[in-house]
Amino acid sequence: MTLFVDELHVAKSLKKVIRAGRFTVTFDRAFAEVMRGCATPRDDDGGTWITGEMFEAYMRLARLGFAHSVETWSDGVLVGGLYGVAIGRMFYGESMFARASNASKVALVTLVRQLGRWGFEMVDCQMTTAHLASLGAREVPRAAFLERMHALVARPQVEGAWAVDANLYNGL
Repeated sequence: MTLFVDELHVAKSLKKVIRAGRFTVTFDRAFAEVMRGCATPRDDDGGTWITGEMFEAYMRLARLGFAHSVETWSDGVLVGGLYGVAIGRMFYGESMFARASNASKVALVTLVRQLGRWGFEMVDCQMTTAHLASLGAREVPRAAFLERMHALVARPQVEGAWAVDANLYNGL
């Protein structure tokens, strides 16, 4: 499941939520907390793949500047987010969570719009879900994915701290 940055679909109702300013979105401010939110077992399966060993591995990747989190806040409380790995200009989404309606969607929309400004072209979403499809993600043939991925990972990394552009939602 791949989300091409230029194919991001934001429903009218989600645009309203974003424009209303109900959430504040940040990058890399609460990586460990986002991972813990993602590791919380969901009602539908009761388990998590984010073991203690995986948690430590991603924390190391974050310290090295490869793993990044997107946090969605409401009144100063973390209510959703996602994390993943960036290599070159390719982003690999690992997991997301929400404790408030639309919190993870707002995180993903913010991430994808910001990635587009930095020259990223696609996000590897990994799992096929209706949630991701509603935002424009789609399955692509493996050969096409690998070809594009190889070109994107060869591009330079985004240097320095990640931050959300102030005017990111203009035109939304």
